[in-house]
Amino acid sequence: MNCSYEQCAPINEAQCWSNIDWKAAKRYVGSLQARIVKAVKQGRKGKVKSLQWLLTHSFYAKALAVKQVTENKGRKTSGIDGETWQSATKKWRAISSLKRSGYKASPLRRVFIPKSNGQRRPLGIPTMLDRGMQALYLLAVEPEVETNSDGNSFGFRKQRSCADAIEQCFKVLCRKGAGEWVLDADIKGCFDNISHEWMLKHLNIDKPILSQWLNAGFMESGKVYPTLAGTPQGGIISPTLMNMVLNQLQGTIEEASGVKRGKHREIRSNVKRVSVIRYADDFVVTAHSQAFLVDTILPCINEFMSQRGLALSPEKTHVRHISEGFDFLGQNLRKYNGKLLVKPSSKSVLHLMNKLRLTITKYRSTRQDRLIFQLNPILRGWCNYHRHSVAKEVFCKIDSDIWLLLWKWACRRHPRKGKHWIRARYFHSVGARNWTFCTGDKQIALFRLAAIPIVRHPKINSDANPYDPTHETYFESRLDVLINSRNKERLHRLLSRQNGECLYCKRKITAKTGWNIHRLVPLYLGGDNKTSNTVVVHPSCHNSIHKSKNTAAPSYMAL
Repeated sequence: MNCSYEQCAPINEAQCWSNIDWKAAKRYVGSLQARIVKAVKQGRKGKVKSLQWLLTHSFYAKALAVKQVTENKGRKTSGIDGETWQSATKKWRAISSLKRSGYKASPLRRVFIPKSNGQRRPLGIPTMLDRGMQALYLLAVEPEVETNSDGNSFGFRKQRSCADAIEQCFKVLCRKGAGEWVLDADIKGCFDNISHEWMLKHLNIDKPILSQWLNAGFMESGKVYPTLAGTPQGGIISPTLMNMVLNQLQGTIEEASGVKRGKHREIRSNVKRVSVIRYADDFVVTAHSQAFLVDTILPCINEFMSQRGLALSPEKTHVRHISEGFDFLGQNLRKYNGKLLVKPSSKSVLHLMNKLRLTITKYRSTRQDRLIFQLNPILRGWCNYHRHSVAKEVFCKIDSDIWLLLWKWACRRHPRKGKHWIRARYFHSVGARNWTFCTGDKQIALFRLAAIPIVRHPKINSDANPYDPTHETYFESRLDVLINSRNKERLHRLLSRQNGECLYCKRKITAKTGWNIHRLVPLYLGGDNKTSNTVVVHPSCHNSIHKSKNTAAPSYMAL
């Protein structure tokens, strides 16, 4: 049952916000999103619109939208009105302000952020009200977008990552007879140049609301300027709008290459099929011939982009042979004597080392433990991103370079001390390893990249949809694989919390019986992959749970 504002009338507004049943809200919104997916797959456009209207006018959806914009990283950043929804009272009042009638978008606050090439990228910051409206309509639009998206599009989509895009590149390029020529393309100013006219004509979203966002303008140095093209990069819904604009790229290129899609299979003409892998506005196209890419595929892409007001960046668009290699999403893909290897790109390594040097210089007079606290998140994040590639040699080289930087840091702090004293002060033996940069009690140590094992990333199924109830078992099996291959400590914590027993049948879970990970609240009903939402059950018990009509956890499985 949907909630109403009158139910909380006798209580103060701050208490009303804290009394919202968020689990019920996620279940209600998730059920509507699942119905939207079903209607999209059936081709019932009228049903899709009616369900989206119902969702955007529901109390629970508005509450979740307010919760999202008040708990994300930009919650303390205000728009041109200087307003932020920090208190519970303001959050409760904001729910009633999210309504279509009388809504008018405010101009964006223009700020600039630095880019890696030294230039600055314009960022438009909407007001809290505009962010809330965008988050609300995103809840309604995203299930449809996920259902209709290109299979090999990985950017700004739930349950997909850069690692999936890289793994798809590997699968396409490593196989026997794969295309050896690669078009590495980048769209010039994608967010800033998308045609408003094309978006309003072709995108399946509430047109008056979309027009408000596109034509809101931006404020810079006290003056308001109109927005004639593009969608603001600071908007919550902007990445999804960009994906909606570019979603037909894969089909357009495949059609130009001579591929016709049948009902159950692909019918290929004499022209060999090309492959398209896209992450946001960066994409690669593989083919067997350089001439085919230049003479057939590039004109097709240019026509596709020009219809939407876009164009490829000449500086970042190249056609290369796979033996030369190319950089994509921080990785370098190249064939060495016919064998494809994926390694961290030189630019990515250089950027990491520059960041480490700046951090060590900035904290040259701080304590050792505080320096370690600053360096470890940088090293751990970079290592986890590249741990799926052939990176062990690179990891060892970075560890060696970091040791030299830290040795210079230590010697600079104590110019009158000998090397043996400095070594005894900052570097210690931990286990079988000497010269470990750690505190004297060995409780705080520097993260070592070479200690992290290289693990192959299992690519997501191209058709998998987190909003579709029929794909819930697939995502659970995928989570099972990820936990078993990368995070066995989490598996041990789950088993310890359950005393080693299956929560369904209360029998022991062993290596012989096997196990599966089960979500208490499914993805399509607003669940997540957190430890609090996952349990371990026997495979047979897992099948029994999903055979029941209600795939949410029974009462006896609640922790």
